[in-house]
Amino acid sequence: MDTHQEEADDPDEESCAMASIASEATPLHVNTARNRDASYGSETLTFSNIIATSPPDARSGPDARSGYLSSNMSSASIDTPGNRSSATTPNVSNVTASIFDERMNGNKPLPSMPSMSSKQAITQLPPRHGQVVQANNTDSRDKSNSLSSSHQRPNSSTHTQNTHSLASRIKISTTLVLLILGLILSGCTLVEYATMGPTSKLNDSTINGSHIADGNGGGTIKESIEKEKNRRAKAKELFDELGRYIIEDYDALPTFSSFLPGVAGIYGKPVWSFYVNRGQGISSFGVKSKDFPIMEFHSANNAYQNTPLLGFRTFYQGHRGGGWGKNDESFVVEPFDPARTRFTQSKNKKDGGSVGDEASNYPTRSMFIGSNELQIREVDHVHKIETNVTYFVLPEEDFGAFVRRTTIANIGKKKSVHLSILDGLARIQPVGGKLNLLLKTIGRTLEGWMGVYHADHDTMPFFRLSTEPLDSAAVIVEEAGHFCLSYIENEENDFLPIIFDTNKVFGRDSSLMRPVGLYEKTVKSIVEGEQYGFAKTSSAFAAVEDVVIKPGRSITITTFYGKANTINDVSVTARRIVQGGFARYKLSRARELIKQTTAGVETNTGNHLFNGYVQQMYLDNSLRGGVPVLLGDIDDSSLSLNVDEDPRIKVYHLFSRIHGDLERDYNDFVIEPTFFSEGPGNFRDIAQNRRIDVIINPRIGSFNVKLFLTFIQADGYNPLSVEAVVFTIDSKDECNRLAAVAVGYADGHRADREKLAAILCDGSFRPGQLAEMIEKQRIFIMSTLPELIDNVAASATISPMAVTKEGYWADHWTYLLDLIESYLKIYPDKEEKLLYDEELPYYFSSWAVRPRAKKYVLSKNFHGPGSHVRQLNPSFEDPVRRKQMRHFMSNSSGWYAIEAHSHHDRKGNIFKSAPIAKLFLLATIKFATRDAYGMGIEYEGGKPGWNDAMNGLVGMLGSGMPETYELKVLLQYLRKAALKYKRPIVVPEELATLIGKITSALNELGDGEYIPGESITSNITNVPSELFKYWDNVATAREEYRQKMDPFSGETKVFSSTDVIKILDRWMSQVDIGIARAHAIGSHGYEIKDESLGITPTYFSFNVTKFKKEGKTSDGHPLVSAREMSVGKFPLFLEGVVRMMKTVDAEKATSIYEAVKKSGLRDEQLQQYTLSSSLVGQSYDMGRMMAFSPGWLENQSVWMHMSYKYYLELLRKGMYNQFFFEMRLGMLPFIDGEKYGRSLLECSSFIASSAFADPTMVGQGFLARLSGSTAEFLSMWSLMMTGPSPFFINDESGALEMQLVPALPSWLLRHDPKAVYDQQYSIHFKLFSSIDVTYYTSLSRDLFGVAPAKYEIGLRDGSKIKVDGPTIRNDIALNIRRVVFIDYINAYF
Repeated sequence: MDTHQEEADDPDEESCAMASIASEATPLHVNTARNRDASYGSETLTFSNIIATSPPDARSGPDARSGYLSSNMSSASIDTPGNRSSATTPNVSNVTASIFDERMNGNKPLPSMPSMSSKQAITQLPPRHGQVVQANNTDSRDKSNSLSSSHQRPNSSTHTQNTHSLASRIKISTTLVLLILGLILSGCTLVEYATMGPTSKLNDSTINGSHIADGNGGGTIKESIEKEKNRRAKAKELFDELGRYIIEDYDALPTFSSFLPGVAGIYGKPVWSFYVNRGQGISSFGVKSKDFPIMEFHSANNAYQNTPLLGFRTFYQGHRGGGWGKNDESFVVEPFDPARTRFTQSKNKKDGGSVGDEASNYPTRSMFIGSNELQIREVDHVHKIETNVTYFVLPEEDFGAFVRRTTIANIGKKKSVHLSILDGLARIQPVGGKLNLLLKTIGRTLEGWMGVYHADHDTMPFFRLSTEPLDSAAVIVEEAGHFCLSYIENEENDFLPIIFDTNKVFGRDSSLMRPVGLYEKTVKSIVEGEQYGFAKTSSAFAAVEDVVIKPGRSITITTFYGKANTINDVSVTARRIVQGGFARYKLSRARELIKQTTAGVETNTGNHLFNGYVQQMYLDNSLRGGVPVLLGDIDDSSLSLNVDEDPRIKVYHLFSRIHGDLERDYNDFVIEPTFFSEGPGNFRDIAQNRRIDVIINPRIGSFNVKLFLTFIQADGYNPLSVEAVVFTIDSKDECNRLAAVAVGYADGHRADREKLAAILCDGSFRPGQLAEMIEKQRIFIMSTLPELIDNVAASATISPMAVTKEGYWADHWTYLLDLIESYLKIYPDKEEKLLYDEELPYYFSSWAVRPRAKKYVLSKNFHGPGSHVRQLNPSFEDPVRRKQMRHFMSNSSGWYAIEAHSHHDRKGNIFKSAPIAKLFLLATIKFATRDAYGMGIEYEGGKPGWNDAMNGLVGMLGSGMPETYELKVLLQYLRKAALKYKRPIVVPEELATLIGKITSALNELGDGEYIPGESITSNITNVPSELFKYWDNVATAREEYRQKMDPFSGETKVFSSTDVIKILDRWMSQVDIGIARAHAIGSHGYEIKDESLGITPTYFSFNVTKFKKEGKTSDGHPLVSAREMSVGKFPLFLEGVVRMMKTVDAEKATSIYEAVKKSGLRDEQLQQYTLSSSLVGQSYDMGRMMAFSPGWLENQSVWMHMSYKYYLELLRKGMYNQFFFEMRLGMLPFIDGEKYGRSLLECSSFIASSAFADPTMVGQGFLARLSGSTAEFLSMWSLMMTGPSPFFINDESGALEMQLVPALPSWLLRHDPKAVYDQQYSIHFKLFSSIDVTYYTSLSRDLFGVAPAKYEIGLRDGSKIKVDGPTIRNDIALNIRRVVFIDYINAYF
């Protein structure tokens, strides 16, 4: 194929003026409906006629000069040295396209969403099932565009969908010309990139106080001002105009890995992808999970080595001027070749030495990390070629694909460059079942199944196995395959031939280091030659036979990698993607999806890094906990109601997954390749990460509180893995009605009606599954799919889903109060209703906790011939429980019905309790699970608490103080509620019996406190016999309760509020005594100083010093019953400190803080806090953390999640100076980025501490993203911006009121010296994803716990309300909480 790159004309100014006239006269509208009988794939609409170009991937060329412009996209030159201001980029305030616009005709305003309004809305191109594109004049104050908002209902006036399947095709509307003109008009306005925020100048008046804390511990005012200026200047240099984080010479820096979010929109099918800072970045990608790779998944250590060779590669055969071989200008070169990495030059620069001639000729390379894209750039100064590669996941299509855009620019000034190009994947894997393990264990044998088939002669290869590689009687023929489709943009978009025969490129170089084939043949001769693709692993290189690029010009090769269900689907996909401008538009949409997801936490301070960090943390928090959308909005009456007020509204979380990335390869993530994509996550992770939901969107109401309370089991534990909720419709009449509305009432639609009704009534389903079943059964629907989903959601009931796995974690229940606390920040007036007026079931699992008599085992010591008693296999799958669940198994599908996971009584009824009763049950069981010394709560369920690397502590009969402190918080909350509402609590009869036995045991114990060092003066580690007896009696009662609760009798007992308070008071007294004992016993470790600081211990172990043999386990180990015990101590852990601080006042918290600073928990070199003090000398019995090197993973590293929990407690206690001092030393994005070794916006799980042996790795971050740090930071952000209780009940009037009490340091304020006097310093943020809140002050000062002097509240109708004083009265506060009427709040200090 001979291709000559042409110049493009500059945009015509006159056309902009014409478009302006046209756009004012006529609203824009494109009809995308396809005739029911039209052929599949008959679309004729050309994307380049209606869409904007995204920023091109080269600094020059036609893309940089002209394109199709839109107000929500940009036309830009990619950065080069000296050219970082050549871009015009989007301003968020000018963008109206919501993620919900992908559904095309949904234009109902959703006021509770973040604002991206403009005077003229530009709607997005649809997925193939979409119906209508509309562009209407929209009020500039519309607040309807956040992913974390309601699932937007389509406008009832939109055209009816005429489609034979969900893969409908787009046609040209009669108003297309008007749309073109309107889009050109919107592109004629240059906009400032909003994400970077306004520039803030800093002068002497911006800093208060005589000393300012910084990375060096302080300094004079002048020094601090200068450092702050440098901070802000450096923050700007770290980003390009698109807000992407820049890493220069990325492949010469310490290795790191990360990932693209895998977000394709509500109506898109995502793929997963990981990248490293080696080679061309992408190390693996695929569909659903690592079991279904397109590029094989490798752990990080292997990915760093494999990616440059097995990943994406690019090869140029080229010459300039007169022809091949003349004047030594012919060349074969590989951009991003690891052999030309600038290691030497980087070293010389760092050491201040001179740069060698060879190193100075090496290309310069950069990485640009966007929130939903990755770009790498190489500038080859020798060959005068710049190569830019951009990766993103294809959004909003009914097929998934990973997109690669390679832009090649001639940066020479005089001569054109002639190139033949190979660009693509060195190794691509076929479809053939779960392949990850097989590729690593029988890779060579597996190649026998591999083959390359063709949807077209040489441009549409199809990679699959012949059959699934199963050694069974049932043979499964593989029909699905992976495709690779490629073309040059801005040409005729003819597909390029694909070189799939690896030998043709690399010859006999099996290392794939050198393209031996290109040394021997031209690209053209390789294309024309025979290729062989069977019985070996293939490549997927797009081939450009010959192209001439003039000086200053470029070409872009775009390639799509994805999965098709059949080979015939490839040509259909090809017709879709080949339309002009498709890839550029989709890149812009990929960017917008994430911007709209994070718009709800838009924050504008004087620090650009902090602003970006807020949004990145919200994104990562959403990827772990899920992005909540609201379904069931079927009429306007629901817009101001929350899920508790309108039962039709349902909350559904999207895009969640468990981590399982290159560095955390032990987990298996799932990203479903469906519409409404989501995946399961762990209870602890999701519970923590969702506590911000109701603060971002009040319409979510109490959904998360009820969901996680429902997961609490009658035994006090919960399932491990939480899945998306499921929908059920029990009424056949309702199913028939919904089917008729969706399909139509005509007789000709009867078959489709019946099929759809059968789907709706055939058990539980999720929205993505519903869409998939409609597509597979080729059901024609008259309504839009979004309308159908909303109607179904409004009629359905939702049920939680979870999966129990081996063992129960001791800390999971502790996150329930965090959810309740977040809810009560917004709905303090709804507490009584939540606690007493709802009824929730108990989750039922087949897993049970063994009694002590069946898990206390005498076993050999690991280090010698002696024996000790350990707790082994504490949980098991109970056959009795499994039998109960089988009563609810579907005979047709083999799946359990929803009822199988609910606890029943003996009459077969689902047993339910009020939330207050479930919390009381939790408190009872946890109180009854305290250890033999009454200090920590036992790890009896097979798993430890938050610190899962203490896995061996379970075997050591260990217990944890963190759970004890959380129990104290729970008991205090229950007492407060009982005293406040004076209502009884109804509990199961079996629980009441347990409470009675606990009371009897306490009576027998008496009033002795048994505090070591006081009432006990010798052998303080030996458990007193009185305490041991109490423990044995209560543990026996707990075990008897668990035997009797399966099932519950159905009988209940009522405890009056007075009785409840008496019980709780007695229990709290015992907990306090236990805490005093723990402090008296203390900790013990390598750091001797730690023992004298009075810091709370975190863990204890118990050694059975006297026992009786009681039989044997199934594997022959002796079972024993304990008769006497002694307690073992451990070094300090930060978790105990964090949990204790939740139970003390500010004065005590301050003393704890000062003690911790002096302890081994503080890393003086990094000025951060480690997870533990030194563990030197500890037993390997305690868990895998002892197997790790000090300073690495959980062994004395800076574990960011726990550090952030610690910082959060400082803020919660009002320790503002200490908090902001620590923030600028130990929190992202303020730490040393060079040491950190990756994007300062991405929070790692841990930082290698100074305890690590290799000093070059100290301060480097590992295991990036998807950690609990995001939840802690967002809680900090909420406290900083609004204070602890934005809504509260007035003690005198009893009415709901509002007050904003921020905690903001002066150095975060923006300074505008041109503003009016009382508005020179400000901070802006989004409240409830929608309301613009701006704080103004006339002076640069700290706003620490200070309420405003007055407010100005702007309404949607343009009117204003002025409020004098610090609080906002009831009627206005209620409207603010409902969001719908409020535009902005200005607060003046």
